[in-house]
Amino acid sequence: MLSGTLAVTRVPWAASSSEAQVLTASAKTKEQVAAQDAKKAPQEVLRRKLLDELQEKDPGAALTQLQVEMARQPSLAKYCASIARSLGRAAVAKYDGATQRAQAWSRPVCDTAFATGVASVG
Repeated sequence: MLSGTLAVTRVPWAASSSEAQVLTASAKTKEQVAAQDAKKAPQEVLRRKLLDELQEKDPGAALTQLQVEMARQPSLAKYCASIARSLGRAAVAKYDGATQRAQAWSRPVCDTAFATGVASVG
């Protein structure tokens, strides 16, 4: 299974002839993504994981997982509010700017950081 983004873009300004040049980016394997994550700070790995979960499922699932991870890894607690705000902003984006719909998922995780993230977009 592959993970990542495959992008194809036409950039006519890059070619000297009338034909457009096509640029592609290759998809990455799970192993390559895991290797990149190993180089990142633990809070950034957690943030990426939760943002992915929010997109795949819903903000409630991501917030529940955030609670679980904060209990499991207390050393990450100082990043909880920042991660929750990121989830709030991502929830608004997922629902095309509908802050009320995003706010409906709010929970008392990391005080009101999720709600603050939602409000910062609106």
